[in-house]
Amino acid sequence: MKKGDIIKCTITGFKNYGIFVQINEEYNGLIHISEISESFVRNVADYGDYKEEIYARIIGINEKEKHLKLSIKNLNYKVDGKNMEEVAKNGFLPLKEHLNTWVNEKVKEINITKINKCK
Repeated sequence: MKKGDIIKCTITGFKNYGIFVQINEEYNGLIHISEISESFVRNVADYGDYKEEIYARIIGINEKEKHLKLSIKNLNYKVDGKNMEEVAKNGFLPLKEHLNTWVNEKVKEINITKINKCK
């Protein structure tokens, strides 16, 4: 494991300052409230359930204590751990690929309607 890796972990507890997780038999971690969301987090328990498996990004490692600092910001943390910015960007690819065709079709449709009205 290294900083930046996306790992699967299991929620083991909640405190008002973050979510505790177990990574494996050796490592545990904390997702601090500031690393849960870009938005205001009223209740950390709203972001998972006890014993739920989630994905998190490693942002710090304490090898001596076998403790990881983790983040779920901008991650599809309940499904596959993919970066949500990447998912969103890729989600618009079909629009980008078809936009010119759709615009051209609409322009032709408008022009045909105008021609028909003139007849």
